Amino acid sequence: MNQQQRALRVGLTALACALVLRLFASGLPERVLSWLSHPDTAAFLLYLETGRDVRFSPSTEAFSPDFLESPPASAPNPTEPPIPSFSEADVMDVDFMCSKDPDIPALLTQKLEWDLYGTEPTVLILHTHSTESYTRSGEDYEETSAWRTLDERYNMLSIGSRVAEILTENGIPTLQDRELHDYPSYNGSYTDARETIRGYLEEYPSIQLVLDLHRDASGEGSSQMRPRVLLDAGSCAQLMVVLGTNYKQYADNLSLGLKLQAQLERQAPGITRPLQLRAARFNQDLSPGALLIEVGAAGNTHAEALLAAQELANAILCLARGTQ
Repeated sequence: MNQQQRALRVGLTALACALVLRLFASGLPERVLSWLSHPDTAAFLLYLETGRDVRFSPSTEAFSPDFLESPPASAPNPTEPPIPSFSEADVMDVDFMCSKDPDIPALLTQKLEWDLYGTEPTVLILHTHSTESYTRSGEDYEETSAWRTLDERYNMLSIGSRVAEILTENGIPTLQDRELHDYPSYNGSYTDARETIRGYLEEYPSIQLVLDLHRDASGEGSSQMRPRVLLDAGSCAQLMVVLGTNYKQYADNLSLGLKLQAQLERQAPGITRPLQLRAARFNQDLSPGALLIEVGAAGNTHAEALLAAQELANAILCLARGTQ
C-alpha cells in the first residue's frame, strides 16, 4: 500500500468517525432503537420472522427484561339470539267478550321461545272463510255474494299469499293452505278447516305458528265498517287479533297474540283494533301459536288489506328475529 492510499484510508476513517459522532450527537440511534422497540414495530418484525401474530403491551417496551408476550385473543363467547321483550307500557286495549280474566301484563312480558327459521315449514297460513273479499275499488271480478268471491286475486287467498311471500323471502319456511273451506257451503267451514289444520300438523310437526286470516264485517247493506289508519305508505286496513279461550292452553296463544299486537303498534301506531277474547275455540286448541287475525273489514279496499298484510308479515319477522 503506497503513501497516497494510506492517506485516503485515514481520511475516510476520520470522516466515518465524524459522521458517527455527529449521529450520536443528534440522538438518531436512540430514535432508531425506540422505533425498533415500539410495540407495533416489534410485533410486525416478529410476524415477518416467525409468522406469529403477537400483541405487545404499549406500557412495556417489547425487548425489555420485563416483557411478557400477551396471550392470544380468545374467541367471543357465543350469544343466544335476541329474545323479544315487552313491558307493561306496551299493553294494548283488550276486549273481554268472555268470562276469563287472564293476567295481561304477565302474559305480555312472558318469554317468547320459538324459532321460525329452518328447513322444515314453521308457519301455516289458512283461511277458514277463504272467499271473503273487500269493497271493490275499480277491480273487475265476479262476486258469489256481497263481499265474497272465488277470484283468488281478491279474496283472502291473496292476503295470505302476501304474508307467505314476505316470510318466505326472509327465510321463514311458510305453507299456505288454499282450500275454500266456506264454499259452496258457509256452514261447517270451521269443521272443514279443523281437519285441514290437523293434516298439516301431522305432516309437518315443525309448524309453530298457525295464522287463520279473515276479514271482519259489520254494518248494513253498502254501509260497511272500514277500519283503517293512515301510514307513510298510504291508507291501511286495521288488524285485529282474535283469541278463543275455551281450551286449556289459550294463555300461551294469548301471550303470543299480545306480543304481536304490541309489535304492530310499535312499528305502525294505530294499526290494531283492540284484541278480542271470545268464549270460543276457533281451532286454536290444535296448536300452540295459533292466532285468528281479522285483516280489515268488508268496507276496506283490497289495496288497504294488502298493506295491512305487509305490516303483519313484518311484525312476525321482527318477533322471529328479536328486533322489535
